Amino acid sequence: MERYDVAIIGTGPAGLEAAITSKVRNKSVLLIGGKGSSDKVSKAHTIQNYLGLPDVSGEDMAKAFLDHAKSMGVEITEDKVNAVYSMGQYFAIQCHGNDYEASTVIVAAGMTAMKPFPGEMENLGRGVSYCATCDAALYKGKTAIILAYSAEDEPEAEFLAERADKVFYLPQYEYSGTLGGNIDVQLDVKPESIEMKDNQAVLNTGSGIYAADGIFILREQIAPSQLVPGLEMDGNHIKVDRSMATNIKGLFACGDITGAPYQYIKAAGEGNVAALSAVSYLNNFKKN
Repeated sequence: MERYDVAIIGTGPAGLEAAITSKVRNKSVLLIGGKGSSDKVSKAHTIQNYLGLPDVSGEDMAKAFLDHAKSMGVEITEDKVNAVYSMGQYFAIQCHGNDYEASTVIVAAGMTAMKPFPGEMENLGRGVSYCATCDAALYKGKTAIILAYSAEDEPEAEFLAERADKVFYLPQYEYSGTLGGNIDVQLDVKPESIEMKDNQAVLNTGSGIYAADGIFILREQIAPSQLVPGLEMDGNHIKVDRSMATNIKGLFACGDITGAPYQYIKAAGEGNVAALSAVSYLNNFKKN
């Protein structure tokens, strides 16, 4: 398996700047995220305080970011990261579509307003999971519940349904798909809490109770404390020093995920610092 110098999670201003800076320093880069950059950027009406781009629309800014990255040879790997594990001399990155390795990691995944459901964290790994494709093999002849937040999750439900006996699909978005067969689509169901009862995962909702062998929550983002085991947090944010270093050697973070102010120019600046710090870490690591 190829081992990248720098793996970057997130394609907003922080992640793209980190990728560009890493490329400038001749490092191999794995950039994981959406090819459309950040919705927070592209859907902004007008940005007035970004140096050199006065009164720019969010759509134009996002295009400028992506065009710049492309011109530098930065490629985006479209995938969702499920977990990042420190292996000592490198990091193992488990994604929905593939697994990767990198000598350093920069987390630039932004912030999500979604909070864990009551009972979600307590039952993670024992009935609750974030990747249906990763665990599909374990559900042969079993039932599962999928909480989906995007139409892009529908193929994941189909993949799981090829192995599971039945899949309850609860879209938390405007569903217009054509899922069928052993996939039971339940519309307008609002999850409230999760618990384990009689060796089954139980989802309590405003319209009733759903019970299955497991529950998959397919959010776009996973809480950083669950994404990287052992990562030190500062409230809901990743704790970093001025070099954007975390408490885990070789792992850095930048952008909104490190805290306020939630500004594009601050995110890009931190992305630059994180990349320079990652490069310095790599250079020192090779010396030793």
